[in-house]
Amino acid sequence: MKVGLAAEEDVPEGGMRCVDLRGRRYALFREKGTVYCLDNTCTHLGGPLCEGTLREFVVQCPWHGSRFDIRSGQVVGPPARSAVRMYPTTVEGGKVWVDLP
Repeated sequence: MKVGLAAEEDVPEGGMRCVDLRGRRYALFREKGTVYCLDNTCTHLGGPLCEGTLREFVVQCPWHGSRFDIRSGQVVGPPARSAVRMYPTTVEGGKVWVDLP
């Protein structure tokens, strides 16, 4: 199901935004003009990824430092061992659209 999660202008370049939808939290990121969406929960101990730091397509969890590639959700730095779920994202008509299950 394609869902509009935010206005394009609400996701700053090189930054992120937290979004709540139906009791779930998602993290939106914009890097080099493209917007990406991940579950907002670190797979290590549940830290909020949208409160972490973003550098060159990698978000670092603020709790214990796990790092994930925002383009795929794959782990690129421990202590996390499992990927974060990534959702296909498009920007149309000034809105960020995400394909959610």
